[in-house]
Amino acid sequence: MNEAERTSAGGEAQGQAPQQPPIMETATADPGELLERELMEARSQLETAFADVLRARAEVDNIRKRAQRDVEQAHRYALERYVTELLPVCDGMELGVQAAAVTTDIQALREGMELTFRMFTEAVGRTGVETIAPAAGERFDPELHQAMGMEEASDCPPGSVVRVLQKGYRLNDRLLRPALVVVARAG
Repeated sequence: MNEAERTSAGGEAQGQAPQQPPIMETATADPGELLERELMEARSQLETAFADVLRARAEVDNIRKRAQRDVEQAHRYALERYVTELLPVCDGMELGVQAAAVTTDIQALREGMELTFRMFTEAVGRTGVETIAPAAGERFDPELHQAMGMEEASDCPPGSVVRVLQKGYRLNDRLLRPALVVVARAG
């Protein structure tokens, strides 16, 4: 008889101990004590899990409050940089108004206005604003230009800008205002 036959016939293979069911604590302990111990362990695990959930909730609530506070601060102070850039322009305009009240030198007033205008365009440029001012003869772009009229122009091809009536502006590639232009008509 081979080993497989002996095992199937109820005998154990040589060198192997007969398998016995594991000895359980229940055989020696009182079933009530065992249930009480399991209940206490389950309660302990539940209390730990509940404390973890409370901590996680508090952390999420703190993150939400912090994010809300950050958004409020961003809204409140969003223009701070822009206004700071414009303050020197405001100062220059105030000095120009004061000078206009006491001087008759038109050239000095003009130079002051040009300086103030240059300060203004530089301040606006530092905030990401770009000027849209197409040159005469530049192709009309409906994405950036708004046609206010058409006229015949011998020095500009049809469909191109003849002159700019009002400059346009964009902020970080977003159009704020299109340039108002006159477009050359086919003649």
